[in-house]
Amino acid sequence: VIANGENAAGGIGITPEICKTLFNMGIDVVTSGNHIYKKKEIYDYIVQQPRLLKPANYPPGTPGRGYCVMSDKGNNKIAVINICGRVFVENLDCPFRCIDRILENIKEETPVIVVDFHAEVTSEKVAMGWYLDGRVSALVGTHTHVQTADERILPGGTAYITDVGMVGPRDSVIGVKKENIIERFLKVMPQKFTVAEDDYMINAVVVDIDERIGKANDIRRINFVVESN
Repeated sequence: VIANGENAAGGIGITPEICKTLFNMGIDVVTSGNHIYKKKEIYDYIVQQPRLLKPANYPPGTPGRGYCVMSDKGNNKIAVINICGRVFVENLDCPFRCIDRILENIKEETPVIVVDFHAEVTSEKVAMGWYLDGRVSALVGTHTHVQTADERILPGGTAYITDVGMVGPRDSVIGVKKENIIERFLKVMPQKFTVAEDDYMINAVVVDIDERIGKANDIRRINFVVESN
């Protein structure tokens, strides 16, 4: 089970305590994105915890790892890679060239490779999907908080979705109280962002992968609501 946890701490960043809670709930690997370093207490923890990933294309010297290789209950090895897009996000190293280097390093360890591509722009994610088709088992987009309905198996056997969505309040603007965001659009002035509290939607995907060859057989989108009362 892989989850992006970069906004788990009240809507931005993640703390060691929250990350430990996610692991205790059954999540195996926590990926992140451009908010990974928003909480200073995560700096030391991410160095010590190999199952919490930073985007691999962050500059050298930033704390943490950009990928990990784990074994499942059947002793099959699974690689998880976290990378971040550059368009409208941060001025980072090229994610395309970065993932080329990682794939070269892990190609002998396992054919089962799952990529969390944390990016703003649809075209950048689609391009990455085609770039990695046949080279990874799944490319799952994150960052926009809005689930797309374009899940598919690409011709080379890579499962793809532009954005998996979010786990958070449904009646909100990407997790924030809608009144805060509307006020900001109306007045073009800074507003305090408060996480909405309402019925919660659960967005995810389930990917079926042939562990022998690393090709995806199926990708299924999940989207349901948990009522708050």
